Amino acid sequence: MSVSRHPIALRLERQVGSATKLLATVMVLPLIDGIFPALVVAGVLSTATGVVETGILIFGGSATAAVILAEMDGSRREMATSVLLIGAVIVPLAALEAAFAPTFRGFLNLPVFERFAGLVILTIAAKTASSEIGEYLPSPGIIISLGLVASFEPAGFAVETSPEYVLAGAAAAGVGVAFALSIALLSPHLRGRVDIDRFRFGSAVALGVLALPILLGPFDLMQTDAPVALAVLAVTTLFAYDPNAGPAAGADDDAPGDGPDGDDGDGVDDDDGDGDHPVGEESDGATPTDPPLDAPPSPPGPVVDDDVAVLANGGDGDPADGASDPFEDDDSRAPWL
Repeated sequence: MSVSRHPIALRLERQVGSATKLLATVMVLPLIDGIFPALVVAGVLSTATGVVETGILIFGGSATAAVILAEMDGSRREMATSVLLIGAVIVPLAALEAAFAPTFRGFLNLPVFERFAGLVILTIAAKTASSEIGEYLPSPGIIISLGLVASFEPAGFAVETSPEYVLAGAAAAGVGVAFALSIALLSPHLRGRVDIDRFRFGSAVALGVLALPILLGPFDLMQTDAPVALAVLAVTTLFAYDPNAGPAAGADDDAPGDGPDGDDGDGVDDDDGDGDHPVGEESDGATPTDPPLDAPPSPPGPVVDDDVAVLANGGDGDPADGASDPFEDDDSRAPWL
């Protein structure tokens, strides 16, 4: 697995600290910067498809998956407990913010505000895909504030609420928590097999697809109930997942006893007959072979004086019968002798 080193994620990690706090920050961020209320006001959660897409892409997505797979430690039970504790906070907050959506819809020019909501999602998609591009883009809070100012109509102000918005908001947050919980439970299998950066880029594309129907609403383009963003995310998941990768694959390749042809890794051939001779001793009847070409050269022998050589040959200067002159140049000798 390639651990994502996205600058925004690194900055959040330095500011927050532990992995559980980082996951809580990532999942509660849409409620703080106004992205989730903007989507509720824009009517994205009016369909079941919109609820699922908002839950997975806004509360879940690549940031949640990266924190769970790359930062969180412990058993699956411990990670699942952390996710459920975070969900116990996020779901009520999402329901509370969604309850005020009818009030905002009363004093806002919805066609204008919906364009800003789509622009917010597109900005988040650009920031997710490239940190360099994100440095030149305004923050989501600034865009939402500008949208509130541009679409504000005080004449229609009235405090309203609706159970439908409350249920839709809680359901979207619940889908995000379920996504995080599934990643936590499957983390032992997904670690090392999911390319975080590839999944992050695919999530950015899915966010862009989610924003297009909102931005192109006045032109009646991309107006469909089909879960196009979810389809993009599913294809992204397939491309980011590599079942043959991970620490489990090939972990025992270097273990002793796994050598080819039954070799136990100790460098001794077990098929040596009776096994009476020590390692390196020539077997009976076997003729020694020349050393390999890549063997290191033998150290030079001692320099023998000519008189000593004469005495060694019985008093005369000729070598003994059958013996070769050690000082005679023999082109047939191997270069290492």
